[in-house]
Amino acid sequence: MRRRTVGLVLLSIVAAGALAAAGLAGPAALDLAVGRSTTPSAAGSAVPGPAASAAVPGIATPIPAAGVTPSPTPVLVPAPLTGRLVAPALAARHPIAVMVDDQAGARPQSGFNQASVVWQAPAEGGIPRYMLIFGEGDPPAIGPVRSSRLYFITWAAEWRALYVHVGGSPQALTTLAASGQGQLVYNADEFRWGGTFLWRIQQRPAPHNVYTDGKHLRALAARVGATAPPTGPAWTFGPGASLADRPAGARLEITYPANRIAYRYDRASNTYRRFVGGEPQIDAGDGRPVAPANVVIMTVVFGPLNDGHPDKKRLEAQNIGRGPAWIASNGVTIRGTWRKASIDAPTRFYGRDGREIVLTAGQTFIQVVPPGTPVRIVAGSRVVSAAPGAESALR
Repeated sequence: MRRRTVGLVLLSIVAAGALAAAGLAGPAALDLAVGRSTTPSAAGSAVPGPAASAAVPGIATPIPAAGVTPSPTPVLVPAPLTGRLVAPALAARHPIAVMVDDQAGARPQSGFNQASVVWQAPAEGGIPRYMLIFGEGDPPAIGPVRSSRLYFITWAAEWRALYVHVGGSPQALTTLAASGQGQLVYNADEFRWGGTFLWRIQQRPAPHNVYTDGKHLRALAARVGATAPPTGPAWTFGPGASLADRPAGARLEITYPANRIAYRYDRASNTYRRFVGGEPQIDAGDGRPVAPANVVIMTVVFGPLNDGHPDKKRLEAQNIGRGPAWIASNGVTIRGTWRKASIDAPTRFYGRDGREIVLTAGQTFIQVVPPGTPVRIVAGSRVVSAAPGAESALR
């Protein structure tokens, strides 16, 4: 794949909006699903059981004792949404998409670190909203769960996902009523399934108090028949770059009207540490920082949704077609395009040469921005070895 490093670029179609730098110390983690959470399982961890063996003189490796069948070597396959090697049963799970709140009163949210893909896009009044898609992950808490929008449904439809939400815009609810039995997605509205598979916690006021977890959503998926394996990977994944090939200091900054998002590339872990409002984002479900392997910024045209409720300031999006995109992976950001051929076709990413982008195996965050959104991309600097075991950055 041909990558073109993006230098220090200030993409301010309307106005510049640089983010303030912040320290790495995050706020104390808050478990917002006390008493309802479950222990997360380790995705893809298949450990063979012990087998008796007998030492044989002259043979360094023990062989099984008579009558004992050796444990088979675990077979791992790529997970369709992340490219990670996992057990076949995890790779065959039906994807689950959950709408998650992004208002200030909803933070810190839960479930990000177990998600395979995270979408963030404008929802209403300048406030963005998240959609977390789960494949192999089993989060101990997910939420706060919020309402649906049509363009999020079209992204969830790329996987025929179980689509979890609390109500929605009239446009979205009409679509779910007509195509929410597996045609596009499997409709999982809290208004129908609340109290059993979703619940309201006491630690936060409504509407920021609807939560669930991986165990309950898997049970809900089985209940509504969302059990078919994914059709296959939508994206191409590859291994991460070697440490010697990773730059240092790369950054991405996106300024929504009601939120500021930043990513700082961490060379050692080959991930992008995520910041919200100048502070490190911490997943309240597990207490760990949020740091995806890939970040995509895609420009989509939005306009007012004429649904008879102008006071709501809801939006509709032209997310079928194509548009500009910036794809960051392995510390390098390249400019390309996104393409989505139909309502349920996958959104794919291409470089300027027309070839499909190869993402690093792992989690992907997709930042959807309207034209005019201030976006700042800072290229990293190459690191060379000054001596065995030592490195110096070329600034």
